[in-house]
Formats: sequence, C-alpha cells, structure tokens
Amino acid sequence: MSVFDGVGVALVTLFDADGRLDTDATAEHAERLVEAGVAAVVVAGSTGEAPTLDTDERLALVATVRRRIAGRVPVVVGTGAPSARQAVGLTRAACDHGADAVLALSGLQAADPRPYYEAVRDAAGDVPVLAYHFPTMAPPGIPVAALASLPVVGVKDSTGDPDRLLHTLDAYDGDVYVGSSALLTMAGAVGCRGAILALANLEPRGCVEAFGGDGGAQRALAPVHRRVASPFPRGLKEALAESFGTSPVCRMG
Repeated sequence: MSVFDGVGVALVTLFDADGRLDTDATAEHAERLVEAGVAAVVVAGSTGEAPTLDTDERLALVATVRRRIAGRVPVVVGTGAPSARQAVGLTRAACDHGADAVLALSGLQAADPRPYYEAVRDAAGDVPVLAYHFPTMAPPGIPVAALASLPVVGVKDSTGDPDRLLHTLDAYDGDVYVGSSALLTMAGAVGCRGAILALANLEPRGCVEAFGGDGGAQRALAPVHRRVASPFPRGLKEALAESFGTSPVCRMG
C-alpha cells in the first residue's frame, strides 16, 4: 500500500530567536500547508535540519505536528543516519510515537544498502519504510540495481537526474517520489507516485499544480527554486519569513 499519492512537503523545522525548537510554530506551518493541498508532511528530514535535532526534540516535533494535523494526511518521519545502529534507534522511537511512515536516508559509505534497510525495516515493524537516495548528503547513495532487493515500499530520489528517474521507473516496481521541484511535471507524467519537496513549504499549490501536469506552474516555480536553493536551508527560511512571518533562524547553513 502506498504511503501517499501526490505532493508531500519536506517540512522546515522552525526555531526561535535563541535557536530553540519551536514545535508550535512548526506545527502551525504544517497545518497551513495541509490546508493548501499537500498530501503528506515529512518531519525531521534533511530540509528539517534533522542532524541538529536531538531525540527529545524529534519526538516533540512528531507529537506536536501529529496533533495539529489530526490524521488529515500522513506524517512521515525522517530516521536516516550514518549507521544502521543509529537509524534503528531513530526508527523505533518514531514508530513508537505514531509515525505513519519513515523515510530513511541511506547509510554512509555502504557499498550494499540491504543490511542497513533490513535493520530499519525490522525496527519499523508494520510501519512502512521509504528509502531515500541523496548521495550529496549520504554517499554513495542507492544504486538503481539495488532498489528491488530492499525491504521498502518506495524510494525518494533527490538527485534531480531525469535519466536516473526513468531508469528507476523501468527497474523498480515500488513507489517513486521525486525530491526535485524541477522535475515535477515530468514526474507526474511518467508515473511517479508523488514528490517530497522543500519548495512545497513556500509554494504548495504551485507544486501540486506542476505535478498534476501544469507546465506553466512548473516554469513559474523555477525562479523561486533558484532563489531559495542556496544557501540552504537559510534561503528557504528567509523566503518563508517574508511570506508567512515565520522565524528565519537556522541551525545549519
């Protein structure tokens, strides 16, 4: 069974002026995006500055967002880590606190990703696991040829590589989610299940329209994407502050 169909948001994590986690503001922003049409909310992922969050902060974030969303869309929790041992601990904690699914960035420097994802799957129990290919953050990532052997229901690919995306769709029967807003119209047309996007924090409706096949919406997103992509996530948070009055404070970047 698919975790969700359509565009999910890779949610930013909001901090106050002193750098403390602001769970209420983050949950309020998540609700705003759900009302704008996103189909899932991913917390404590790469866009959410997950490496800077301790376990208590992660769990407080999951609990507060879940209460605010109140079952309207799935709450997916990022649980990837450099090692399987770390990822197992994060996965167990997320699932024990109500994650509807987990998104696990691949482990570092793992030539064979199967043992890592088998450990995450065992820790998740009945909660669906999505693999996450983003070699810029976690090299070497996941070879397309390895996807079919992983005990996951789908994969997010944030490379922005259209050739790899088409290869993945040909070679892999699980659900495919793109992580690049530049490929939305293509992704929807060629059969991706959905997308998980940082840009959906700022332009949720445009992302939904582009994934649905609106070429004009896709082109309109391009300059926004370029404006907020670097430095990341500071550029995105500054744009959000301008649009919604949220805090631009980052722990990364």
